[in-house]
Amino acid sequence: MNSKHKKTLNAIFEEPARVNIDWKDIENLLSGLGADLTEGRGSRVRVALNRARATFHRPHPRKEAGKLMIKSVRRFLMEAGVEPEGDEK
Repeated sequence: MNSKHKKTLNAIFEEPARVNIDWKDIENLLSGLGADLTEGRGSRVRVALNRARATFHRPHPRKEAGKLMIKSVRRFLMEAGVEPEGDEK
């Protein structure tokens, strides 16, 4: 995981949930963590990481993920056993 991935991961876990995280940065983080991303129908993206699985819809027309999307990604990452390291938040 590079420094950009760590920055995105920390942003996902910030409270209150942020609304200005580009979806592309989230996809890059997931790929960097070794997740398997596959295209679904329409704007769907299926993600599998460790034993966790989820389907997300790419935001459009905006490129940023909304607050509920960020919370869903956070929940998915926690299910997959991924959280930011203690002091980097």
